[in-house]
Amino acid sequence: MATWEDAHWESSVDFGVPRIAQRSGSYRRYVPDLLDGVALAVDGDLSRRVTAIERMTRTLNGPGAESLAGIARFLLRSEAIASSRIEGIAPSAQQVALAELGQSETVRGISEEARLVANNMTIVRRSTTELVQAETLTVDHVVALHQSLLPDQPRDHGLRKVQNWIGGSDWSPFGADFVPPAPERLPDLVADLIAYVNGAAHAPLIQAAILHAQFETIHPFTDGNGRVGRALIHTVLARRGLTEHAVLPISLVLATLRDRYIAGLSAYRHDSPATSAEAGVAINAWITTFVEATAIAVEQAETLVGRIDELRADWTQRLTNHRDSIGLRPTPRADSAVARLLQQLPEAPVVTATTLAKILNVSFPAASSALDELRQAGVLQTRTIERGAKACLARDVLELITLTERALASTKFDTRASSPNRAVPARPQN
Repeated sequence: MATWEDAHWESSVDFGVPRIAQRSGSYRRYVPDLLDGVALAVDGDLSRRVTAIERMTRTLNGPGAESLAGIARFLLRSEAIASSRIEGIAPSAQQVALAELGQSETVRGISEEARLVANNMTIVRRSTTELVQAETLTVDHVVALHQSLLPDQPRDHGLRKVQNWIGGSDWSPFGADFVPPAPERLPDLVADLIAYVNGAAHAPLIQAAILHAQFETIHPFTDGNGRVGRALIHTVLARRGLTEHAVLPISLVLATLRDRYIAGLSAYRHDSPATSAEAGVAINAWITTFVEATAIAVEQAETLVGRIDELRADWTQRLTNHRDSIGLRPTPRADSAVARLLQQLPEAPVVTATTLAKILNVSFPAASSALDELRQAGVLQTRTIERGAKACLARDVLELITLTERALASTKFDTRASSPNRAVPARPQN
């Protein structure tokens, strides 16, 4: 049965901080129920709502899903902004795209904030590829995912060996908003969580909701729990076939609906018998919050797909006009590098000839020629990234990412109705 247990905090700080931060004493920490094999009674209306939203989600797996996934990865960069090291700073889509390019090529002038966000994008990609392809998920998979998020922080790698807490003081758990389980309970709790994810006791959306709440409740790492926990949402949805290609911005919606998100997680952390009516009400409250956030995310994703299609149509017309002006056939061959690049732009809005040659598996000259043709057509622009080296940018895509991120940070999901409620990049200038 889930419960709160009393524990003792022995302070190791005796100078250099306020006296209140030096005190020792008792505090309470939470011990959640195990998940694997536990029955869960989902309210009938909620169950039907889940079915409807899952059906809506599956429609996003059609044509254009890869492009949606590419842009959604950039939207998820907002999750890294929660890091205390870059609080209040929102690196632009262009900076993050260049930082991602900098993981394989030399790029000057990239901020540390942008590099950190690019790392976050890497774990989102891994969570929807490597972890989805694994026949069986393991604790080691999750630990490795966390390490890829914080590659330069080895002291934070692995399951935590210390007590942590959320909110309150930096020095002790007194006054914290929430105190997770003791570190010695983590091996069993995380193993149970992974066993639950490897099963199919509940619908995909419900499983993702329970996984996320349990992971954030366990808080198994000393840093990066939120970002890993949100990335694992995509792992569950993809493994269960709900999002084969698309990446839904569920976590960004939850961040915008912060009060409801926190209230839902607080409800999930009940202390009633697992099969009791009280436990059912508490867990259904959290699932409802998660499901409604998913419904909004699906609506926003559908809007984004439409805008990507509009961009493609505009690019195609620009390319046709350019080819007409120089005496070429209006439409390039479907298997040509330039035609394939036009399809790839939402996923890779900043590329070099070297990178594009790898992406398309073509020669360097063919990649260079494709980039040059789209540059002459006004689809791409160039930027110097290193002495003697240039990258090509699809500014239309970067601006779409920025505008979408701003909308997702509005409580009305429309910046004309309400301003963003968290740090986001500035509106693109014409």
